[in-house]
Amino acid sequence: MSLNAGQRFLTVYSAVLTVALAALVLMGMRSEGKKASFDEITVHRINVVEPDGTLRMVVSNHDRLPGIIVHGKERPFERPQAGMIFLNDEATEIGGLIFGGRRNAKGEIVDSGASLSFDRYEANQVVQLIGVDDKEDRFAGLAVVDSPSGSETHRRIWVVGETTALPRSTSWIRREGSGSS
Repeated sequence: MSLNAGQRFLTVYSAVLTVALAALVLMGMRSEGKKASFDEITVHRINVVEPDGTLRMVVSNHDRLPGIIVHGKERPFERPQAGMIFLNDEATEIGGLIFGGRRNAKGEIVDSGASLSFDRYEANQVVQLIGVDDKEDRFAGLAVVDSPSGSETHRRIWVVGETTALPRSTSWIRREGSGSS
């Protein structure tokens, strides 16, 4: 059974196109070594994860900043700031960098400042660099928590640079038992 020249041409042509299309599809599926590059991006939240999906860091605006994260599960916790939350190998919060500030309807500065904190394993802050300047508090310093693990005693040592009073506000200082940063 012999094919005429037109049929032979169409058969070869369709085979070549099929192989070329398959090669393009397979080459497009390769992602090794590909990196995206942007001049600028705008996001509300970035989750940094390990290859297995374990959450390691969150960079977020105020609205999308997570609550307290323990072993990959989030518990509600109101944070009036934006920032970064650091998580350990077990997806449990171990500190963060938070910052914020705003004025109320009267024009008073409320909830203004920044905090960089590092937490004890599955506990509260052990070291916190903090600066606050609002209608209730004005201080800047280093806080070191010197409480034994599991203790009900909460000793906080302040190395204060500038202050009108030690902090009264709790929005910048997380208390024991309330979770992280």
